[in-house]
Amino acid sequence: QVQLVESGGGLVQAGGSLRLSCAASGSIFSFVTLAWYRQAPGKQRELVAVIARGGSTNYADSVKGRFTISRDNAKNTVYLHMNSLKPEDTAVYYCNAHLIGADYWGQGTQVTVSS
Repeated sequence: QVQLVESGGGLVQAGGSLRLSCAASGSIFSFVTLAWYRQAPGKQRELVAVIARGGSTNYADSVKGRFTISRDNAKNTVYLHMNSLKPEDTAVYYCNAHLIGADYWGQGTQVTVSS
């Protein structure tokens, strides 16, 4: 059983930056994809960014050019670097690790962007 623990959330002013971290209890190398999702109050959870085992990345249109996902296999950690934050980025951010036939989720970390 893999455990994922997110950290790095908080309150930031619009235009600011945050770096989220997701530490896995075991090796992340074998996961097909690692991703960040977010869920704002009253809205469905949405995919923010994903990084594949080979290193390719993909982003939601709303965060392209502002957010960067990266992974450090040696530290079993995936990161989400968030720049130029907007109030609409306010949400609980969740880390996801995907294997064929299984998905693992962290507990989430709150990001609040004030205007």
